[in-house]
Amino acid sequence: MQREHNAIVDRQFGGQAQAYVSSTAHSSGPDLERLAHVSQAWSAARVLDLGCGGGHVSYTIAPNVGEVIACDLSPSMLDAVTGEARRRGIVNISTRQAAAESLPFADGEFDAAACRMSAHHWQDLDAGLREARRVLKAGAPAIFIDVVSPGHPMLDTHLQAVELLRDRSHVRDYRIEEWSAALSRAGFDTLRVSTHSLPMEFAAWVERMKTPAPLVTAIRALQTEASEAVRDAFAIREDGSFTIRIATFELTAA
Repeated sequence: MQREHNAIVDRQFGGQAQAYVSSTAHSSGPDLERLAHVSQAWSAARVLDLGCGGGHVSYTIAPNVGEVIACDLSPSMLDAVTGEARRRGIVNISTRQAAAESLPFADGEFDAAACRMSAHHWQDLDAGLREARRVLKAGAPAIFIDVVSPGHPMLDTHLQAVELLRDRSHVRDYRIEEWSAALSRAGFDTLRVSTHSLPMEFAAWVERMKTPAPLVTAIRALQTEASEAVRDAFAIREDGSFTIRIATFELTAA
């Protein structure tokens, strides 16, 4: 099951690597600003960018740290990160291919870790978080950033449905309470949790994943037929654009 899911993730993202490098939704935001600020205290650190995607965490923290290892399941994503780092003149980013649930690193190998917009694709959240904790030194800082579910069953169902229709590698957008419990089980202490809203422009959102036209139609049908409460909660607009909630978890490895 794990191998099959990993293959789906690789197929979904491999051909869209450059789109994620250039994505406005992924290349900016208050979460990256916070990460840039926090990472100023990580001088000389060896840092893991777990599930690096288009590499925006790596580009953000690289000027502040000793070395960044950008790790992702997709070789195409890693090639794109290598090329973009070279284009930007960043010399302290290297890449490693791996699934979050099975990292090819030694216990306590890293001084810090960051993970942004990746965990909702993991087949096993707990396993991925345990691996992240395993490869960190005790007391090391970590930041996890991801889409979070509003929690109410009706809103949760809508969010998971449109996410899966758009991207079949989607597993789950977790509630903040689910995240907090999983982080604790994995051996992290939570220092701070913050959230912000992220507007998603519909046409760019589906184009970035090359969502097939019938599934785009299905998403629009769900949005059109959604209750007023759902439409208000996600600020769904006439063109299908909507807003999601992002949470930033600032942690230490216990």
